[in-house]
Amino acid sequence: MKMQKLDSLEGLFISQLKDMYNAEHQIARTLPKMADAASSPRLRDAFLEHLDQTHWQLEQLEKVFDQLGLQPKGKKCEAMAGIIEEGSEFVDEDGDPDVKDAALICAAQKVEHYEMATYGCLCTWADLLGHQRVADILADVLDQEKETDMMLTDLAIHLINPQAVEVEVFEEEEIYG
Repeated sequence: MKMQKLDSLEGLFISQLKDMYNAEHQIARTLPKMADAASSPRLRDAFLEHLDQTHWQLEQLEKVFDQLGLQPKGKKCEAMAGIIEEGSEFVDEDGDPDVKDAALICAAQKVEHYEMATYGCLCTWADLLGHQRVADILADVLDQEKETDMMLTDLAIHLINPQAVEVEVFEEEEIYG
């Protein structure tokens, strides 16, 4: 991977915008597979809702590029490719459906946390660079990422993880009587 020259915050900002534009495209291609792999209807719906949000986020990034007088263009986000590759292992795994759903939520939250970290930096940089309208757009995207993460956490805590634990308790009871 070729390293970029870090000679201006503006250049870093634009580079990371391109990175996230590509990352969001990767996510948009992956979410339907995650939805298909989910056994919980609520988790499947959450992934499909996130797919709609991802398309909206891509539109917002296109607005950002337009505000900056740039063509929307991505550069391969290696980090997101790695996170998605790791999560894809769960999509293809056999096993208990509830445990698989817990793994899928974990994979999705890894994606969300990467996005929150990057959008947080982008918001700060846009503000520092005097791109207030861009900062506002990115802040809206960041807020949506945080909401998605909270929704996934709530789904994991109140539905998916307890069902996955019940699988293990049931199996232990069968083994040990």
